[in-house]
Amino acid sequence: MQHKLPRRSFLKSGATAALGAGLTGQVTAAQQADRSAATVREPAREIPIVEEIDVVVCGAGPAGVAAAVAAARSGAKTRLIEVNGCLGGVWTAGLLSNIIDCGNKTGIMQEMLDELDKRNARIYGRKYDVEKTKLLLEDMCGEAGVRVRLHTRVAAAVKDDSNRLSIVLTESKSGREAYAGKVFVDATGDGDLGALAGCGFDYGRSDKDEGQPMSFIVQLVGLDLERIRPFVSGLPDEKDWGATKGRLAGEIKRGSGFDPSYAHPTLFHLNHGLFTLMANHEYHVKGFDADQLTEATMRGRREVHRMIDGLRSLGGVWKDIAICVSPERIGVRESRRIHGLYQVTGDDLVNGARFDDAVCRSTFSVDVHSTDPDTSKGLGNEGLRAKPYDIPYRALIARDVDGLLLAGRCISGDFFAHASYRVTGNAVPMGEAAGAAAALAARTNRLPQEVPWSDIQKSIEKNSKVA
Repeated sequence: MQHKLPRRSFLKSGATAALGAGLTGQVTAAQQADRSAATVREPAREIPIVEEIDVVVCGAGPAGVAAAVAAARSGAKTRLIEVNGCLGGVWTAGLLSNIIDCGNKTGIMQEMLDELDKRNARIYGRKYDVEKTKLLLEDMCGEAGVRVRLHTRVAAAVKDDSNRLSIVLTESKSGREAYAGKVFVDATGDGDLGALAGCGFDYGRSDKDEGQPMSFIVQLVGLDLERIRPFVSGLPDEKDWGATKGRLAGEIKRGSGFDPSYAHPTLFHLNHGLFTLMANHEYHVKGFDADQLTEATMRGRREVHRMIDGLRSLGGVWKDIAICVSPERIGVRESRRIHGLYQVTGDDLVNGARFDDAVCRSTFSVDVHSTDPDTSKGLGNEGLRAKPYDIPYRALIARDVDGLLLAGRCISGDFFAHASYRVTGNAVPMGEAAGAAAALAARTNRLPQEVPWSDIQKSIEKNSKVA
């Protein structure tokens, strides 16, 4: 839903708004009787602007938290809005505690890693304790002065007459509310804010409507690491992930009688007898379709339970295996890619592109999980070998709507570029750059594309807590 209304046309007082007709959220019998067979007319209502602020960040995954912290540290009054009940997105609500492609990053990404180490949250490699990560992100936002709102979904966007995003509308237990901002950051992962504001976007392959599959991962207990070591991937002394995954796939089939939907099931050891299992693929599911998300979530849960029940039936090393927690939401690899001022392409990866406005350098491979289960249920690079390449600031600026920045996997890129830059080690510096730029744009009353990259760099360096 899009609106082009002057900001002042919204009521600023919730008490005043409550006096209006039809603002209770209920539809009267007369209104209901007047609807057509296919629609119902919702009464018009005036929404209270609950806050006017410099920067509004929507989505509090790794990119969103970094954006909010960077904006607040740069002196901007910053609001962070998140649909889940915790910060961290896929790291926390999604249970994916493995931070990929973070080794060469500085700034807030390195600060997070250092602080996680101080809190004894590192398990080994780049795997971290989910609960300690939640608390760290809340502490970082609190120390920076970020105003956090959880359990709140972005529902609509309002542009002014100059095509500049000026207000986001939200839905929560507090009802429908409006947040007015000078600059906005879409860090929803799925590009929800950009789409609501009217931005164009791409999804999946350029020649067909196929995106990468989702995964329903779980954490497990009841396993002895030493006894199941041949099935565990990523251990410090483990050299052949393919072999461990192959053995695990064989055990799942032996116990449950079927091949897992992901051909390379992966079992990671965390700590204190805790393990993570990623053995599910949900194909042909769009991250912006609630029905498809619902079906994929329930289908994934059923499959994983069948796997675990099958393994337990084998006895031996598997006799006590049990699921202790499942994700708050299914893991989404690919969703909308919002059109930006520049599109990162597969050619950029192959050529190791360099840009003067480089937000960060990605060193991750092209990681395409098969989009067609009839062809393959595994992953590969489809013949593209990526060299280390830059992600330019221009790819973080929305093309079709002014005053909107992008951060995380919803930035502007093609299918193959997205298959590399989508990992969270890149999402954090994207968010940091977007947040710093948003603060500068808000303070100087400019659009994000009018702020020189050199000024953004200076702001990031000034507010960095990493020597």
